[in-house]
Amino acid sequence: MPRRTPTVVRWGQTFAPNRHRVITRLFTPGDERRTRAIIARIMSLPEKEAEQALADLKRDFGHRHRDIETSWRHNFAEVESFLDGTPVSPTRQLLIGAHFTMEYAIEAAALFNPSMVPAPDQSGLPSGAVRFIMSLRATGEGHVSSIVFRTGVIAADGDIRFDPPSRFTRGLKPLRTHPYDKQTFFLKLIETGGFSDEGQAILDRLPEEFTYQDLQRAAAEDRPAGAEAEAHDRAAEVLLRLARSNYLLWLEPGVDPAEVVIFPVSDSEKAGIEDMRLVRFTEDDGSTWYYGTYTAYDGTRIMPQLMETRAFEYIGMTTLRGIYARNKGLALFPRRLGGWYLMVSRLDGESMYLMHSHSVRFWNNAVRLQEPRFPWEFFQIGNCGSPIETPEGWLLLTHGVGPMRRYSIGVSLLDLHDPSRVIGQLHDPLIVPTEEERDGYVPNVVYSCGALLHGDRLIIPYAMADSATSIAIVSVSEILSCMKPPG
Repeated sequence: MPRRTPTVVRWGQTFAPNRHRVITRLFTPGDERRTRAIIARIMSLPEKEAEQALADLKRDFGHRHRDIETSWRHNFAEVESFLDGTPVSPTRQLLIGAHFTMEYAIEAAALFNPSMVPAPDQSGLPSGAVRFIMSLRATGEGHVSSIVFRTGVIAADGDIRFDPPSRFTRGLKPLRTHPYDKQTFFLKLIETGGFSDEGQAILDRLPEEFTYQDLQRAAAEDRPAGAEAEAHDRAAEVLLRLARSNYLLWLEPGVDPAEVVIFPVSDSEKAGIEDMRLVRFTEDDGSTWYYGTYTAYDGTRIMPQLMETRAFEYIGMTTLRGIYARNKGLALFPRRLGGWYLMVSRLDGESMYLMHSHSVRFWNNAVRLQEPRFPWEFFQIGNCGSPIETPEGWLLLTHGVGPMRRYSIGVSLLDLHDPSRVIGQLHDPLIVPTEEERDGYVPNVVYSCGALLHGDRLIIPYAMADSATSIAIVSVSEILSCMKPPG
């Protein structure tokens, strides 16, 4: 008897990279002599020439950004110290800031690896409709990845409509005034192996809650002289680097999430923020959080991190710690089980694991969940987003890598009460790259970072060849009827 495979309906539309979507970034020569020389040239301009140069810049770039002058002021502040206290007129401040600003086309190269969850605001919708928010990995010059968002509505009949994206984009800036909890910070320092007596001495000068500026001041206080200064400075940089890797973003009320870009700002993610797996998490008291696990890349090492927010206003970005907080592709369950947070991961680069913890930020317990079983996943298996709860069990989309490095999307079923037990799996992949989907930046890849359940429909946003994004729709009841026992 031939094996049954669920019917997959492809949406037929594609999100392609848009080279017109740009943000502003700091642009410096990386050399103090050149920085000072550039500023000196600007300062030597006659006032009328400076005013005309600024007017020309506003004409050429003002329409491409919602508030270009704010970006110029911010970047002027980044180089202001090179003026050594010299007074600068508002015109020259903006002109200097503009010289140290560049545009970056965030998705000029690729727009892929999406995840989809119900949006915080579900008001004003027809019966049976759901408003969603989708995260995507956007890649531009130098293959630096950031996270962008799209929004839309799924109607009761399954019709999917995306809101038109804004013509503007904005990269969110860290709030350096938000408080760190000293005990949590200390535990993270221990987990990173960054503890030292010199670092402890700096922490001892801080209150139980402190800001980044407090940490900078504490590091500068009582700095020793001579040979001890080097050890002090090393310890201070470890503390400051940890603080920069755990930061808070703020999104102004009323801003369209489709304008927002979460662009790398910390040392640990300077080469890219990759593959966010969004999940709408429900606490035991019924309150909700939005978490997004993602990979930070500094150009050499990868580090799992966590985005957390209640309603996409204040957005916390924190490091995940513990002996099993490693590798890529961590996906959080949407609620606790037995008081535990649960996470699916791929610790060894080959098999899937189930992790559990009493803290969403520290992960020190794991068991092997599933190994490659079928030819289409013999090379490795991992998750394609957070498990989805159904009465029959936890539906887990997986990715499998097989011959010719072809990525396919499969489905496993975990026991509802004991998700360490795999109670079902599709023998064949659910989604395989079609001839139209296989060519791109990385050929022969389909991949998702999280699907959304809408009635009996599983709405699966997926990337094609690490280049563009589309959506597949499949019946959950049909998936379950086609499941095969794992034995």
